[in-house]
Amino acid sequence: MKTRVLAPTLLLSAVSAIASAEQRIATFDLGSLDTLEALGVSEQVFGVPKQILPAYLEQYADDAYTDIGGLRSPDMDALRNSEPSLILYNGRQREWEDQLGDIATLLDTSLQGDDYLTAFDANVRELASRAEAESDAETALEILHNEIEVQRDALRNAPRTLVVTHNDGNLMLNEHPVVHEVLGVTALDMPASVTSETYGTRTFTPLSPAAISEIDPEVVLVIDRSAAIGNTPADPETLTQSLADAGADNAQVVMLTPALWYLSGGGLKSLALQIKEVSAALNSTAN
Repeated sequence: MKTRVLAPTLLLSAVSAIASAEQRIATFDLGSLDTLEALGVSEQVFGVPKQILPAYLEQYADDAYTDIGGLRSPDMDALRNSEPSLILYNGRQREWEDQLGDIATLLDTSLQGDDYLTAFDANVRELASRAEAESDAETALEILHNEIEVQRDALRNAPRTLVVTHNDGNLMLNEHPVVHEVLGVTALDMPASVTSETYGTRTFTPLSPAAISEIDPEVVLVIDRSAAIGNTPADPETLTQSLADAGADNAQVVMLTPALWYLSGGGLKSLALQIKEVSAALNSTAN
């Protein structure tokens, strides 16, 4: 009787292992790509959007990987011809969801809900489950959470910090969850003169140099969308001077790594890099 019970279990384990080894993942989500790499299962990845890859993922520009198009321009023919078993996508590709679903099984890796770390952990565990790397995921999450606690403690007396997004010469408020939720840096109150604008389902809060002067930050962390997508980047000296001319002459401008913050957040590697970058910037300013 024991043989009859164990045989199906062994068979299912063998089938599962083969399925994992033969998994062919195409990912538009760069955070998921760096998570799969951190978990040691990047051999399951065959397709990536090569048009825009952060420097720390530039190895995926190699000819060994299929170019599946841009983040907002999926190459359906390349995907279809390469026969993926799983496609990872996020909000940038949602309008092509039906077409992608006709090609392969889909997994939406957008971070869902109001608690960033809870959503982040859930995504890592889901990816690990698909790639059969659950044990490695738990180890990686434990290490990451320990580092978060260390850095949160180090930033208890962080300088007054404002996060903004630069886009074609304009600045917008960016209440980034890595800075304010994960690292616990206090978000600054907005004065009555600062108002938000809604376009469709999205809300933006433009910030002029005069408004930033009124907010009175000690540090302005800049996420440069323009630089991340290949447009004209912000010039930090010009930005610093414009703030000084408006009265914010005590504000230190820190340019964050554009592609890391705008294109590839939400991964095990990218979150660790973001934490390191913010901590280094704010601790050096405090000292």
